[in-house]
Amino acid sequence: MYVRDAKDRDEMWLRDHIESMGLDTAPFRYQDYVIAVNEDTNARAGFGRTLIHDGEPDDACELTGIGVLESWRGQGVGAHVIERLLGHARDDDFDTVYSISAQPEYLRRFGFQPAPIGELPGPIDTRLEEKRAALEEGVVSLALDIDSFVVPPSLRERFKSAAEIDPDPVEVAPEELAEEFGIDPDTATYKYDTD
Repeated sequence: MYVRDAKDRDEMWLRDHIESMGLDTAPFRYQDYVIAVNEDTNARAGFGRTLIHDGEPDDACELTGIGVLESWRGQGVGAHVIERLLGHARDDDFDTVYSISAQPEYLRRFGFQPAPIGELPGPIDTRLEEKRAALEEGVVSLALDIDSFVVPPSLRERFKSAAEIDPDPVEVAPEELAEEFGIDPDTATYKYDTD
């Protein structure tokens, strides 16, 4: 597995999965996304984006639209997507990133902390209000000092050998054996034996 910047050929795939997961689409630019890809099969496993907000007095960086396909969850894909996004934020000279989420527990695992409304940069505060209006209750703002982020070793190991898991495995019936019906296969003869 590896995480790379999204390319123009990823745009429709991204749009489809962002919509199916009900993630934030405003304003969509595939260039803002990174994608986790299985190097053996080229299957795309997860994605996320940085959204840079111009604001006064300072700009702000938001991580948003982070999603992992169900068949790839629990294998460190999301953690590595976040790590790549934080690398981009660091390259753009941000020390702190923000995220607005209705499911903050996931991000808290990586050191994100609640960000009080009075302490948010203007553009993040505006986005928080927009998301609360659209998604109703439960949406919170989180902040992370980029240098404090660490991928847990267990997720780093799982990511190295990540493989797609069939979310709806088909159960294969075991083969029926003659012994199960009280037949001795060594002495039984069959109607159409040609020996």
